[in-house]
Amino acid sequence: MSDLDAAFDTVRIGIVSISDRASAGVYEDKGVPALKDWLSRAVRNPVHWETRLIPDDQAGISAALCELVDEAGCHLVLTTGGTGPAPRDVTPEATLAVAHKLMPGFGEQMRSISLQFVPTAILSRQVAVVRGQALIINLPGQPKSIAETLEGLPAATPPVPGIFAAVPYCIDLIGGPYLETDPALCKAFRPKSAQRPAPPPT
Repeated sequence: MSDLDAAFDTVRIGIVSISDRASAGVYEDKGVPALKDWLSRAVRNPVHWETRLIPDDQAGISAALCELVDEAGCHLVLTTGGTGPAPRDVTPEATLAVAHKLMPGFGEQMRSISLQFVPTAILSRQVAVVRGQALIINLPGQPKSIAETLEGLPAATPPVPGIFAAVPYCIDLIGGPYLETDPALCKAFRPKSAQRPAPPPT
């Protein structure tokens, strides 16, 4: 373990890519690699990853989310895919079915960011919920959109914050580990009373 790892809490992150065709091997899944790439750069904590590639089946999605939170002990679960209006898009319904609390601001902000690019962003139905001591967030299916919604649009006038800036403090509030982010990519926001002193440079 490095000195940096020792200074930060370990966080368990679940990533669920939801696609009938990718899970059947028809084409390569891009959701899990895109999410792991962005999170690996944004989160400074040591991460234990739990990844799943599953079809668009409501009961199966709900079961995977429960398993990641209740059995694998994930503090954060991010899904990608299955949030549109098509008949097989059931990720939001599966997520809401396992929720203890709804967190509507995440979905509102994701749609706000995506509307900067395409009018069809209003068709997206991403939701975020709390289950136990875990935050579950539905993300878009495209790698570019995933990065935009997580990171925001810092170069816009005025800048548009991404959703991940609020994730660490949310996890604090529900009893999870203290997430540190790389401010060059995503500066986490916490009230001063909730901030820990920065660890010494390595």
